[in-house]
Amino acid sequence: RTYEEYTVDSNAKPILTGISIGDKVGKGVVRVITDVKKMKDFKRGEILVTKMTDPDWNAILTMSSAVITDEGGKTCHSAIISRELGIPCIVGTKDATQKLKTGDMVTVDCSSGQIGRILEGDVPFSVKEYNLEEMPEINTKITLNIGAPDTAFKASFLPSDGVGLAREEFIIAEKVRIHPMALIDYDNVELTKEEREIADDLTREYADKKEYFVNELAEGIAQIAAAFYPKKVIVRFSDFKTNEYRNLIGGRLFEGEESNPMLGFRGASRYIDKSFQPAFEMECKAIKRVREIFGLTNVCVMVPFCRTVEEGKQVVELIRKFGLNDDMPIYVMCEIPSNVILAEQFLEVFDGMSIGSNDLTQLTLGLDRDNGGLAHIGNENNEAVKELIRRVIRICKEKNKYCGICGQAPSDYPDFARKLAKSLNDNPQNRGLVLCGSGIGVDIVANRFGKVRCGLGFDKKQVYHGRAFDDINCLALPADFVNFNQAKKLVKIFLETKFSGQERHKRRLKKIEKISN
Repeated sequence: RTYEEYTVDSNAKPILTGISIGDKVGKGVVRVITDVKKMKDFKRGEILVTKMTDPDWNAILTMSSAVITDEGGKTCHSAIISRELGIPCIVGTKDATQKLKTGDMVTVDCSSGQIGRILEGDVPFSVKEYNLEEMPEINTKITLNIGAPDTAFKASFLPSDGVGLAREEFIIAEKVRIHPMALIDYDNVELTKEEREIADDLTREYADKKEYFVNELAEGIAQIAAAFYPKKVIVRFSDFKTNEYRNLIGGRLFEGEESNPMLGFRGASRYIDKSFQPAFEMECKAIKRVREIFGLTNVCVMVPFCRTVEEGKQVVELIRKFGLNDDMPIYVMCEIPSNVILAEQFLEVFDGMSIGSNDLTQLTLGLDRDNGGLAHIGNENNEAVKELIRRVIRICKEKNKYCGICGQAPSDYPDFARKLAKSLNDNPQNRGLVLCGSGIGVDIVANRFGKVRCGLGFDKKQVYHGRAFDDINCLALPADFVNFNQAKKLVKIFLETKFSGQERHKRRLKKIEKISN
């Protein structure tokens, strides 16, 4: 189990900049594609340059060495999928499709922080690997987001407590490819000649076409669950929007056109609708197969975009009706303000909540999360969003219910992760770890909390003295001045060193506490 640290060996002026996704570096030949229908021109290992992507582009994304888009923010489709695939991605460049040409050789640098750089030519870079086996255990449970089953095995070697969000969308778009309702009455569905040929080829081995959907979905989920067994894997039921469902084979026959699909026929509202219930039943049967036939009982489910408590009750009733046992937990995404306002009532229906900070942010602030021009406003560090998240965490703790977070916030904002950890581990015996560029900013912020004694850590002796003499319970690391290996050693000393307990040190701490009060 290793962690890779990328460094670009050049100060060259970038051709373009944008929002950096991940922290890797990639290089290759540019392929500009503005129409997904021309994806056949794309060659494995090229760098995809396009305006924006949606699930139709997944096949190209899996072949790309890097991705560059004109539009989008940190939670757009390109960003989410690239992050899961582990490839560098720069979104929101505004005019990459105009400035870059097919055949250009470029280097995509996401190693330098929030701003990603596109550099001309084959720029040298270095990669350092660090052994994760030596990392100390922490009290906050860290789980992973997984979309593509093929990434699960590699991801399972990372230090984690399982999967907090396994998405069905990638499996359905890439493996199934056919709208579930088109499989219900397959022989009578009016597909085009091309659609019929593709669908017949995909489902050739299945007399019952519904069985094709159930089996393909079950196998994809099982691939993720088996990689992490016996750790918990929370599978979120499909959360395609109407426009995304239309892109599946036969989708145009079952999906209308909506002016704002993000706020339309999706999530729980879709599952309980009579027009979609047969498709939802197939999803439940796939989960049942994974748990009962494959024996992967570490799988449980989560309901996305549940607008009302009544919707929640109806969905849970359907899940049980379709054969999933009462002993399997059912969670709900907390991604709509109503989920927060009525959290106590939702928790009477569900076994816990997972905070979807991406949708919660856009719905709280009234933003389009795919609009790169509003990215500076639409982030989870906004005080209104954090207040909602604090409320949910508190209520889940009071109700003794599961609470997780599966949006982008913990990855982008270290102070956000610190506050989450503090809320979940409100225990004087615990230790905290915070970081930023210099370490000074988070050090100042952390010490504003009454029970926190935070010290800045640059070297081993300094950290030892901080623990032994000043009883610091939080270590602030300067990310721009210590590398991963140095940080690992500093954290080890911080966790293993005990307070001396000497009277002079106790007296000093009492004086400090008195001044603070």
